[in-house]
Amino acid sequence: MATVAAAAKGGEKPALRKPVFVKVDQLGPGTVGHTLTVKVVSAKPIAPRARAAGGGPAASRQVRIAECIVGDETGVIVFTARNDQVDLLKPGTTVLLRNARIDMFKGSMRLAVDKWGRVEVTEPASFTVKEDNNMSLVEYELVNVA
Repeated sequence: MATVAAAAKGGEKPALRKPVFVKVDQLGPGTVGHTLTVKVVSAKPIAPRARAAGGGPAASRQVRIAECIVGDETGVIVFTARNDQVDLLKPGTTVLLRNARIDMFKGSMRLAVDKWGRVEVTEPASFTVKEDNNMSLVEYELVNVA
C-alpha cells in the first residue's frame, strides 16, 4: 500500500492492475468485481411495472429492463440489463462485462453490471456457448451459522 500513497504524493498515477477474466462456471453467489467476455444468446424485455401514485420525479423516469441469457464455453447465466445496456445486448453480440456482480433473486444467481461497471461490445468471440450448463437454474439457500 506504501507504493500507492507514494505515487499519490509524487503526482504519479498508481499502476493499474490487469483484469482477471473469469468463466461463467466460476461465478458464485454474492460475489463482485468479475470481468468476463460472453456472447448474448437471447434477450427478453421485461414489461415496466406501474409505479406508486404520487411518486415525484423518480416516477417520471422509465427504467428499461431486459433479461438476457449470456454465456461462454463453460455455461450460461441470466444477465439483468438496465436502460442503455438493453440496447447493447442483442442476440449474437459478444460483450465484455467489467466489474460485474452476482445478485441473488429467488434463490438463483443473476449477473448484473451497476454504475461502477461497464458493458462494452467487442469483436465476435470464437467460442461456442455451452447452453446446457445454466448457472441460474442452480438454487441456493441462505443458511445461518450460529
